[in-house]
Order: sequence, then structure tokens, then C-alpha cells
Amino acid sequence: MSSAAGAETPPAAGQFGRLVRSTAFRGALVYLGLFGASAAVLLGFLYWSTAGFMARQTDAAIEAEISGLAEQYTQRGVVGLVRALNRRAARARARRGLYLLADAARRPLAGNLTAWPAEAPDARGWLTFRLEYADARGAVDFGRARVFALDGGLRLLVGRDIRERLEIVQRLRDSLGWGLALAVALSLAGGFLASRSMLRRIDLIGAASREIMVGELDRRIPLRGTGDELDRLAGNLNAMLDRIALLVAGMREVSDNIAHDLRSPLARLRSRLELVLEGPADGPACREAIERTIAEADSLLATFNALLGIARLEAGAERARFAPFPADALLADVAELYAPVAEAKGVALTCAPGGAPGIEGDRDLVFQCVANLVDNAVRFSDAGGVITLTSGAAPDGSRVEIVVGDRGPGIPDELKPRVFERFYRVEPARAGPGSGLGLSLAAAVARRHGGALDLEDNLPGLRAVLRLPRAAGA
Repeated sequence: MSSAAGAETPPAAGQFGRLVRSTAFRGALVYLGLFGASAAVLLGFLYWSTAGFMARQTDAAIEAEISGLAEQYTQRGVVGLVRALNRRAARARARRGLYLLADAARRPLAGNLTAWPAEAPDARGWLTFRLEYADARGAVDFGRARVFALDGGLRLLVGRDIRERLEIVQRLRDSLGWGLALAVALSLAGGFLASRSMLRRIDLIGAASREIMVGELDRRIPLRGTGDELDRLAGNLNAMLDRIALLVAGMREVSDNIAHDLRSPLARLRSRLELVLEGPADGPACREAIERTIAEADSLLATFNALLGIARLEAGAERARFAPFPADALLADVAELYAPVAEAKGVALTCAPGGAPGIEGDRDLVFQCVANLVDNAVRFSDAGGVITLTSGAAPDGSRVEIVVGDRGPGIPDELKPRVFERFYRVEPARAGPGSGLGLSLAAAVARRHGGALDLEDNLPGLRAVLRLPRAAGA
């Protein structure tokens, strides 16, 4: 039991492991590395420039001392140099100057150093050495000096105690090191917290997705209102879920409508076939029953073809057949096709092309779309009514407008959005012929072309306005 319990991973450790393996944390580590390298270069340059400035300042002070002593030696010789060294050595404690005049055997003759340094100078005479002051205070320091050879085998050393400078440089080095370590630690902590916050938000998205997958289609991803990239992603996902929910509801409604609207035609079709079987095999009644059955089957096939056409358009098909074509010529063809139908019903159909620019799209689909609009206008117009077909450029010039207007009963404003749904029909029209797919197909054609179909009041009647993109160069 104890070994099994010990093999389990504690929740906190598991959460930490997920966090360390997360993309956000790895990204934070990458940025931390870049920041650390940049900070190291910057602090290194700061250290180099500061330490170099102090070293140059020390060398400049030594050079000034050497210039003064050289003047004394030139004017007064060795005696004057010894006096100058003793005077400066007497007050050197405050200035931390180092002076030593030695003979050829390197025995001290004057100055404040008790022995000649063991370190050898460089080519320019400079050396850095360990020293002890003549007052035997016991502190081991470092000096920076320059060595000169004088007449008679004498040797002169002039320098400065650089203990304070070295302490300052060491403190600067320590401060920069601790500052870099603190910056890295704070950056690591910030990356850890930011990664944990992002991981929590991603977990929320994952939890919501799992709930949606098990059937809670109304579940949505919560937004924090920050407007950051995760909020935008969640908003896009919610919009996609809304669209999916709308499509699912539409499919459910289509299924219900198919069951409701096609049940009666199929029942009539079956009844007629039964009558044909029960009656005589020949004669006018049998022929009439067969003809009516064929007509009913054609109506059902037309309904299914319309459904298939809408599905194909919504799936993005038919794009390869797009080409520019004149809008006015299309209106003339539609008017010529429906003129006999309108005349038989006593309705005046007028076509007034307005010199519209060309349209970019599938001419057959647009023709079917306009034909459906004209067919609806003829169907709901009474004898003596007027139907007009007009075309022209939209006010902004980017689209072509095709308008089908009638003087019929119109559609109430609250029902206009619903008439584009499949199988939906305004109540007085449900008893008449048709399947309720004409406007759905027309709207699908408009959307497939990147346009829109709007229904407006004609006072009285209805105006169906089809707006499609104009052809390039038209």
C-alpha cells in the first residue's frame, strides 16, 4: 500500500508539471533567455566602462605625480627628488600615494614603501603589486605604479594605493551580479504566473468544449472582457458555436418541415396509385390518375432538387462557373419567360432596364433567383396588378441592384426574416401550391455571390431587392 501511494502523483505536482510543459511557459523561458542575455551584455558594458574609467583616472593621477617629480629631479637633481619624495610621503596617507627611491641593489633610500616590489613591470614600466605600508598597519593592499631608471643605477617608483578602487569595482561587480540574478528571478516568477493564468483560461476553454461535446449545445466559453487574444479567440469560438447551433436548429426545423409538407403529397401519391390498382387497367380515369401521379412526383422531385441546390450553394459549389454577364439582358429574358403566365392571370409585367453594369457570377443561378422572385410576385398578385422589373447600380457603385416590385398583399415586417427559412410559408399561402423553398433558394444564390436579398415595402405590395457584385471593369 505504501509503495502504491508513493507512486501516485500529487495534484499540485501534476499541475506544476503541466505548467512546465505548457507552450506559454516554454515561451516565457525563451523570452527570459533573451532578456537575460541582453541584461548581461548591458551590465557587462556598464561594468567595463565604469571599471575602465576608474583605472584610467588612477593612471592619470600617477602621470601627474610623475610630471611633478620629474621637474624636481631636472631642477635639483637627486637631492631635490629625495626631498620631494619625503614631503609627498609625509602626506601620502590622505592621498594614498606610493613613492620609493631605491639604489641599484633595490635598497630603499626614500619614500613610504619598505621594500621594492617583487613583481616585474610591463614594457611601459607599469605594474600592479601587493604592498604593506611602512606604518605596519597590517593590511595587505594592492598598488598601481610606474617604474623609472635614473642615473647612477637609481630606480624610482611612483604609484597609488588602489584598494578603494578595487573595493568599489568589487561592489559594482557584486551589485551587477545580484541585480542580474534578481531580474532573472523576477522574470522567471512573472513567466510562471503569466503561464499559470493563461493555462487556467485554456482550461476554461477546454472544459466548455467538453461540455459542448457531451450535448450542452447552449454552453459558451466565458469572456473576461480584457479584449486580449484569448478573449478574441473565445469570442470567435462562441460565434462559431452560435452559427453551429443555428445550423443544427435549422436542420431540425427542415426535417420537421419535410415531414410535415411532404407527408401530404406522398399520401396523395399513394392513394392515387391504390385507386389505379383498384380500377380498370385502361380508360380515361386510369390515364388521368397516372398523369396526376406523375405531376405529384414531379413536384416532389422539384422540392428535393431545390433542397439539393440550396445545400450545394451553401457548401460553396458552382464557383467555377462564375463569369461576367449583362444584367439588363438577364431581366429581359426573365420578363419574356413570365410574360405569358402574368398575362394569363391578368397581371401586367413590365421590364425597365436601367443600364446596369455587368454582374460577376453564375448566370443560370442568378436567372433562377430572379425567376423565383417574379414567380412569387405573379402568384400573389391579383388580376389587374402590376409587376415591375428594374435594374441599376447601387448608390456606392460597388453593386448591381435588381428590383422586383408588385402590388400584392406584401409581407408583415416581423415575418420578413422568416420567409427565407426553408419550407416556411406565410399562413394564407400554405394552402396554395408551392413548397416554400423559392425565397430560400434565392437568398442562397445571393449569399453565394457575395450579395444580399432584401424585402422592402412597396406601399402597397412588396419590393424584392437583389444586390450582387458588379463585374470587374464594368
